[in-house]
Amino acid sequence: MKWTDGRLSIAIIGGGAAAVCLLDALAQASDLRGRVVVVEPSRKLWRGRPYQEDIHSVRVNIPPKGMSVRHGDTNHFSRWLADRSRNTLSDAIAEYDDPYCGVPFVPRTVYGEYLQQCAWEAITALRRRGLEVEIVRDTVETILRDDHRTMLWTRGGLTVDVDHAVLCIGRGAPPDNYRLDGAMGFVRDPYPLTTSLESIDPSADLAILGSGLTAMDVVLALAARDHRGRIRLLSRHGVLPAVRQRPVSYALQHFTADRFRAAAADGVSLTTKELVALMRAELIDAGEEPDAVAETVCTLQETDPVDRLRRELAAVDSKSIGLRILQQAVPETGPDVWPLITAREKTLLLRRYYRTAMSLCCPMPPSTAGTLLSLIDSGQLEVVSGVRSVKASGKGFAVEAGSRTYQAHAVVNAVNSSVSDIPSTAEPLVASLVGARLAQRHAHGGLAVERATSRLVHNREAVPGLFALGDLASGSLFFTFGLPSLVDRAHDIAEHITQGFHSRFQTKQPHFLQRI
Repeated sequence: MKWTDGRLSIAIIGGGAAAVCLLDALAQASDLRGRVVVVEPSRKLWRGRPYQEDIHSVRVNIPPKGMSVRHGDTNHFSRWLADRSRNTLSDAIAEYDDPYCGVPFVPRTVYGEYLQQCAWEAITALRRRGLEVEIVRDTVETILRDDHRTMLWTRGGLTVDVDHAVLCIGRGAPPDNYRLDGAMGFVRDPYPLTTSLESIDPSADLAILGSGLTAMDVVLALAARDHRGRIRLLSRHGVLPAVRQRPVSYALQHFTADRFRAAAADGVSLTTKELVALMRAELIDAGEEPDAVAETVCTLQETDPVDRLRRELAAVDSKSIGLRILQQAVPETGPDVWPLITAREKTLLLRRYYRTAMSLCCPMPPSTAGTLLSLIDSGQLEVVSGVRSVKASGKGFAVEAGSRTYQAHAVVNAVNSSVSDIPSTAEPLVASLVGARLAQRHAHGGLAVERATSRLVHNREAVPGLFALGDLASGSLFFTFGLPSLVDRAHDIAEHITQGFHSRFQTKQPHFLQRI
């Protein structure tokens, strides 16, 4: 599969939310000619694992303005909701309002519809402008590159010759940390919940592995199915997602992406102490108390999870916006801050505060917290930390946590793959890139990439024509999996590709045309 000179050729490896963001960014770019090929083995294009067709009680955890795939247009998703319901924008959004805060949180399955439609609309727009778009149901296993071209080889024997290849590979299937696969009553992957929970008896005592947002989805699905048996959330640390407070409009003044991008351009490194000072200045200027925010961050993992859940649900409408500023800053500026920190300090921050950062910056909707507390107060749901082992035992499972042993009839695996892990299905591809000196593994996960363009890096040099978008870039950029980050990085990639295309292929007009 080859393209003629004078036209641009792009391969998108992966077909989930990251690929949708990139397709939309390319469709918004101007004057591109050539061809785009999307290589994805799954039959469930564009939705990814969390956004498949599923029950409506399971919601995204971000209001619509944070879920737009269109760069620079935060109302794109909201308008789509209005068009979908053939209603006014306010009425379309109000359908999903959270009763605790009045903020809409849309069902994951509805957001999956949005991703699908955005992908096909972007493809249609590209085709109308003369670009060929092809979808190949296959897996890329090898990539090599010469001075100007990138060659892809798929498992099915296809060879693809392109100018640019963008790795949009997600985390893949969840890990089986306790080696329970094949045991009767073990659910390896909870999505989609409509089918994964069908075989579980409503009266069964159930253990859920994990305590993050996926575990919250499982609890909500069980509640919607009127599950009557006991439910235990099992994890090593027992850290639950924070409860999202009512959003406020706030523009960062000190902890800004522009400040950190300027520092990067000047070759400046920043210490943790300097970053803390900037955040303190941000909080003080906003009229907040930095020490109160610091105490919340430093003690979060030692706080009783149910007590914290109760306090945070009661504080949904708090006038204090300190935590909301922090929650805004981490995903908004994380990809710009992270490259400026030394390797040693990155390791220390990840070791001490990674779970805290994920809890605070990936909060659950208040209504989810309300459901959890209702189940906890009724005695049906329990949060169990200090889990050491989970073993199939007779007709059920034995769980060792702390000094106690629990029994369960069934176990649902709600543990997500770490962003530092490379999916097993992508290992041959990553190995080929590393072996060809087109990429290097990052010490904190995924592959090393250049901040400004998301190009792969080898020996501190950006590799032309090869990019990573999403989870594979997490070690270099941090917090790359949120939709706003995917949208920003996809825009950076599309802009870099477009500029390169114009400089390479666009020629000056003849003199007689310039005079017209």
